[in-house]
Amino acid sequence: MADRVRPCMSPVTNGSRSSFEDEESVDDPDRVPTVETVLVPVDGSEDSTRAAEYAVAIADRYDATLEVLYILGEDVVRAIEEEQLEDTSIAEDNRAYLERVESMAAEHNVPVSTMVAYGFSTQRKTQHPGSVVLDVAEETDADFLVIPRESQTDEPDVLEKAAEYTLLYASQPVLSV
Repeated sequence: MADRVRPCMSPVTNGSRSSFEDEESVDDPDRVPTVETVLVPVDGSEDSTRAAEYAVAIADRYDATLEVLYILGEDVVRAIEEEQLEDTSIAEDNRAYLERVESMAAEHNVPVSTMVAYGFSTQRKTQHPGSVVLDVAEETDADFLVIPRESQTDEPDVLEKAAEYTLLYASQPVLSV
């Protein structure tokens, strides 16, 4: 996967060239951006697995640590709060997925830590998957975010809702894949 992700950032803003537009600038130690912690929110989907692969590659390239945030969707949160699902069965599924991501990171010797969060709350109106991502980014001092791309469907899932919010409000660089 590391070969598929180019270390070149290539952002162009307001018509000006970025200092990271060509590969030579990435190899210049004075011009390489510092990335110490990469955060990737996941939900167990294939899109989030792809985002995790990119996050591992970026963390590997910059010798950064990887923070993996498993976000529980609204239906799951409601079912848990209404005691229609057991926390243990959800935890087992989440743990299995997170172990998959941990093994991807281990293949590249990327240090990884994982956490699980409710993306929604039935008690707090302000809790949104995107705000959860940004709160965790703040708490973990993440300086680079990788998130699955926004969906073009009428009914976005938990990470698609987080993507829009994160792209709008993140103070860190965000790679949407």
